[in-house]
Amino acid sequence: MLEGKEVLIVEDDPVFRRMITGFLQSQGCETREAEDGLAGLRALRDGIPDILLCDLAMPVLTGMEFVEEVSLQYPMVPVIVISGTGEMADVANALRHGVKDFLVKPLDNIMVLKAALMSVLKAQDNSAEYSDFSSQLLQHDTAVDDELKWHIEELESNPDIARELLVGLMPETQSRQGDWQLNYCVLQSAEVLPVLLDYTWLMDGRLAFYLLDAESGGRRGAATVLLIRALFNDYLRKRMAFENDLNSMLAAIEQGMQQSGYAVPVRGLFGIFDACDRNLSVISVGSEAMLKTSEGERTMAAGEYLGQGARKNPVSEHVLPPSGARLSLSKIGTTNFSVTIQRLEAMKDAEDHPVVKAKTRFQ
Repeated sequence: MLEGKEVLIVEDDPVFRRMITGFLQSQGCETREAEDGLAGLRALRDGIPDILLCDLAMPVLTGMEFVEEVSLQYPMVPVIVISGTGEMADVANALRHGVKDFLVKPLDNIMVLKAALMSVLKAQDNSAEYSDFSSQLLQHDTAVDDELKWHIEELESNPDIARELLVGLMPETQSRQGDWQLNYCVLQSAEVLPVLLDYTWLMDGRLAFYLLDAESGGRRGAATVLLIRALFNDYLRKRMAFENDLNSMLAAIEQGMQQSGYAVPVRGLFGIFDACDRNLSVISVGSEAMLKTSEGERTMAAGEYLGQGARKNPVSEHVLPPSGARLSLSKIGTTNFSVTIQRLEAMKDAEDHPVVKAKTRFQ
């Protein structure tokens, strides 16, 4: 798969750069080199590679600045970061800019790089719309498993790092699609792993989302939530276009959790909102939830945890009024989390209502 692929290597360390170049050429790749981020941007103007490798600590233009520029100017170019820092804040930052994988120097096993390249290229060949560091969790190659094992052990032994990564993966507190807007508000302690929100607006007007309480999974909660994040996006890419069934989604996710060999049950909530008919489908997985609209309130029972047969939990169906709704998790320790889905023209009338003010604060 690597034969004939062009790789641009942006790295300021000449020794490491030449080592990577030599290995890639031995695999049949065509390579180009750049010694810093600015030179890397010039190289991209000269020609678009099949894949780009870069460091984070570079002169002139930092690696993170370079990655951000690439994501804006060349979003079609898949990027793999190879960095001397394994700081989870850096990992999270890179993920937010669309980096496909994050490897840590020194590369004790150079085959980890080959596995990462092949994984990214395979995703490109399959026209994947989503692939990043967490997509490693869906792979079963031995070299990738070695890298994944390091990350899992790091997350287990360093809860502060795990929390930093998950907080860094939180999306923007406000997102619009057509006439509708999503806001979320979270208040939670810095002493526990956070509740992670992820959502995707689909082309047909549907919004798919989930809330997961990483703390409920104990030491492996962070690694489990990252796996679910990958499984959720994999499901959206492969099956969501022709399915609208939360139970099928949870069945696929639970199967992936079981096959992983390390995932643990966690609690949270999954939902699909169809903006066309204002229908909201929600399934609670271990957490009680409250849906509040202008027409009243409705409580949803906790049900089984995700990973313990949550696919059998009942789906709660709601037709929202034009003013939308607020969905809140309850009884999750020190955390208060709510998501508001609201029609834009209704926002002016509710401007002073606290549920529509998007805030994120970690105490």
